[in-house]
Amino acid sequence: MLFDDETNLRERLEEYRLEHRALDAAIERLAIDPAMDQLQVRRLKKRKLALKDIIAKLESKLIPDQPA
Repeated sequence: MLFDDETNLRERLEEYRLEHRALDAAIERLAIDPAMDQLQVRRLKKRKLALKDIIAKLESKLIPDQPA
């Protein structure tokens, strides 16, 4: 993997991790509110799960291939 590619992946990975943490905080705040919008919470959780999958894929790309 080229240095620029790896740097780009690491930057994107950090952006996704920040968004994932922000979503987690937003979901927690909404859970405290008794008048919360269940549909909005479901959408946020779905996006958070999608980000988790994207993060896992990017992390696996950063792991160097091991010869068998």
